[in-house]
Amino acid sequence: MTEPDRPRHLGVCYYPEHWSEDQWAEDAARMVAIGLTYVRIGEFAWSRLEPEPGKMDWDWLDRAIAVLGGAGLQVVLGTPTATPPRWMLTRHSDMLAVDAQGRPRGFGSRRHYCFSHRGYREDCARIVTLLAERYGRNPHVAAWQTDNEYGCHDTTVSYSPSALTAFRNWLARKYQSPQALNRAWGNVFWSMEYASFEDIGLPNLTVTEANPAHVMDFRRFASDEVVSFNKLQTDIIRRYTDAPIAHNYMGRIVDFDHFDVGADLDIASWDSYPLGFLSDRLEADEAFKLRFLRQGHPDFQAFHHDLYRAVGRGRWWVMEQQPGPVNWAPYNPDPLPGMARLWAWEAFAHGAEAVCYFRWRQAPFAQEQMHAGLLRPDSAPAPAYHATEQVAGELKAMPLTDIAPAPVALVFDYPSAWAWSIQPQGKDFDYFRLAFAMYRGLRQLGLSVDILPASARDFTGYGLVLVPGLFTLPEGLAAALQASGAEIVAGPRTNSKTPDFSIPVPLPPALPGLDCRIARVESLPAAAPVPLAGGGAFVGWRERLEGTAETVIRAEDGTSAVVRSGRMTYVGGWPDEVALARILGEAAHRAGVTVTPMPEGVRQRDTKTHRFYFNYNPEPVVFNGNELPAAGVLWTPRTT
Repeated sequence: MTEPDRPRHLGVCYYPEHWSEDQWAEDAARMVAIGLTYVRIGEFAWSRLEPEPGKMDWDWLDRAIAVLGGAGLQVVLGTPTATPPRWMLTRHSDMLAVDAQGRPRGFGSRRHYCFSHRGYREDCARIVTLLAERYGRNPHVAAWQTDNEYGCHDTTVSYSPSALTAFRNWLARKYQSPQALNRAWGNVFWSMEYASFEDIGLPNLTVTEANPAHVMDFRRFASDEVVSFNKLQTDIIRRYTDAPIAHNYMGRIVDFDHFDVGADLDIASWDSYPLGFLSDRLEADEAFKLRFLRQGHPDFQAFHHDLYRAVGRGRWWVMEQQPGPVNWAPYNPDPLPGMARLWAWEAFAHGAEAVCYFRWRQAPFAQEQMHAGLLRPDSAPAPAYHATEQVAGELKAMPLTDIAPAPVALVFDYPSAWAWSIQPQGKDFDYFRLAFAMYRGLRQLGLSVDILPASARDFTGYGLVLVPGLFTLPEGLAAALQASGAEIVAGPRTNSKTPDFSIPVPLPPALPGLDCRIARVESLPAAAPVPLAGGGAFVGWRERLEGTAETVIRAEDGTSAVVRSGRMTYVGGWPDEVALARILGEAAHRAGVTVTPMPEGVRQRDTKTHRFYFNYNPEPVVFNGNELPAAGVLWTPRTT
């Protein structure tokens, strides 16, 4: 996946409403002096823009944009819909999201709304229209951001009365009749048949697990609500401006389909917090977490860079980059010196147009007062201030880092994440974790990777394509994979359900040209691995395979573990790192893709002109003739 040559920029998130107006000009001048281009503002400012219903106060924002733009900064203006003011709850007392236990998500922080509440949507449309009318042609407003971090704080799925009404309408449009719905869901089981769409409830508070097809449709519906909520805003903004529109996604948030939301955006962005994410949302043993405590996981940021490059169809930013300790993780260490620079350059090496640090000045009040910024609360520089200045100077010397086509692609699918959370079959089976393990295995072999959606139909140029755990193959994908000429590695659990969440017949995986059937599956505790002949093991998940496809790896008990026909390989279990290196290394060899096994904590990424090396280790490493500084980045010109 390539993109046009674009200059790379640095930016920062700023909240003029938090500071005395006397500080604005000095802040703007300092931003420009250290090399910042973009400044994001406004995404939490609704109560200051509209302190009372219908009473607008634009003057302060007019002046803030004029000060920032006058200093030479380009403004990214956020819509404030993630933080409706308190008076909004008086207007819409039923607008709050409701959790799975039936408890409303109350006022006092942020994201306190249900995507399905139509009255709140009308107020969102009103404030976005007013913003876009006023600033859509402002020469200082260079880009827009919708809302803030959809899905943060588990707010995608709501079990509110508004969601119930909207879900029933969604089902009626999809199925047209209750009888069709009953057939699709298999409601003859346990006498769950419905005579009317009005009889259907939300899939929470059931005695035991709800029908998985019911839950899957509810998850599809919830994702569609996010998509339509975002589209409401983008449609309005585009009536008043030609500036690009972005949304800032997060790390390991799979509750809604980011590709579907991204279809209505110009730029995908995400909020990168390597230390917080290592602490609060990544499975790893304690020794690993301690080793990378102050650097972050060597692959987590890169995975999301590649994912959001796909969501943005080549255009993507880091809208919030961690500059120091954060406030929200179980533990909040200070990054090692050099990491703020490394994280920025890693983003640029993966094609980012901009990296914006969060935030300019550490707030001395409220929930995020322990979150570091580029400045301390007393306005003295924090460590990342100087790192930002250094990266800005380096960008002037090498502003273009356009990515080269990757030799390998990995198909990533949000509905598959919903499916395996609904029916994991084993408590450790998690789709994101599986896809990330495959991605990490590729990176450990020194490979650059493109991530593609399941809607992709053109795999031209890829030598190797991975399709792990895909719930069901959408129409046309199997034929596109077969026609690609690439080596394909699928499984485990790939194509194992119908779109209606049933086991298909013929039995899975039903991949083109592969005579293989999954006769039985088992999930196993970590203490019961399935050893593979020649090294490595399956952990947590194993499938019993039948058919005439060639067995290329057997379990030590003699059963088929990995099978192949032609260019199609199927992996009948969850491989550990040793087994995965075997499987991916052999597939890369067959595809003619050169691998370079990497030392622990060292990764490489190719652009059109350079090879970048990133050392996440706390000590220097010598690799491939290059001395990589501790927590450092190095790049060399590419010769081929």
